[in-house]
Amino acid sequence: MEYRRMGRTGLQLSVLSYGSWVTFAKQIDDSVSDRLMSIAYEHGINFFDNAEVYSRGESELMMGRVLKKKNWERSSYVVSSKVFWGWHGEKSWPTQKGLSRKHIMEACHEALERFQLEYLDLFFCHRPDRDVPIEEVVRTMNTLIQQGKIFYWGTSEWTGAEIMEAHMVAKELGLEGPAMEQPQYNMFERHKVESDYMPIFKNIGLGTTIWSPLASGLLTGKYNNGVPEGSRLALEGFEWLKDRTLQEGRIEKVKQLGTIAEELNTSMATLAIAWCISNPNVTTAILGATKEQQLEENLKALEVYPKLTTEVKDRIDAIMGTKPVFQTY
Repeated sequence: MEYRRMGRTGLQLSVLSYGSWVTFAKQIDDSVSDRLMSIAYEHGINFFDNAEVYSRGESELMMGRVLKKKNWERSSYVVSSKVFWGWHGEKSWPTQKGLSRKHIMEACHEALERFQLEYLDLFFCHRPDRDVPIEEVVRTMNTLIQQGKIFYWGTSEWTGAEIMEAHMVAKELGLEGPAMEQPQYNMFERHKVESDYMPIFKNIGLGTTIWSPLASGLLTGKYNNGVPEGSRLALEGFEWLKDRTLQEGRIEKVKQLGTIAEELNTSMATLAIAWCISNPNVTTAILGATKEQQLEENLKALEVYPKLTTEVKDRIDAIMGTKPVFQTY
């Protein structure tokens, strides 16, 4: 396993990590999650990602039960949660969501109870809350750090401007700004990581725990001939994800990528993950495998990404047509 520093912090994360979005308490049960987390840990993965909203808290409960049973040394692994949507769903009160001081503090405490842990290593603002002053968010996250409830705070799907504002406010107050961001990043979604965040990488430093390296499975090629039963895009309640993922023209690009995967003697999924971690600004790519075979195949990305030469990447760019274009003046 390779480990990378999370931005300019001292924390080192495995370049591949394991997350629970969609899968835990929806596609897999305790026994499967136990086995998959064990395989991940045995291969050197030290970061496990979660959030309050995933399966309305059930995902954190499941991961907490596994961690309790495994009894791994707490200092050997990193756990995250995220705060914004809450876990009550549509019936939630206004105070049970967003980034108010009240909800951030309570969400942290609730996550710790579900995980059965004393602290969270990483705590993300799952989305920006434009109705809450950024100073309130910065102060609250720093209060949790001072209390020892969290070690680092970060953002997810914030714009570069919003992250910079948080850093400026934190600097004015003599407090810690966001250390990491969790954006979507894959061959289809590249703007934030490759364009919007570049000044932050250069001037301040920012760790990235990227999600959906396989574009919800699209980049594995399994949707080339339709949506298989039991797959992520076939799940009830995730129609929005299906509509967003299966956009016109995407399947044809995936089919063309298959040629490059064959030449490298690897699978489409492994190629897609390897492409993500070949970007040095990616600290870790979160895997969401539901089967042992899938996870073991995903882990082969460590062997494949050194083979992604400039020539191979140029061919991928030509197929995808998604590389950000920089304006020169």
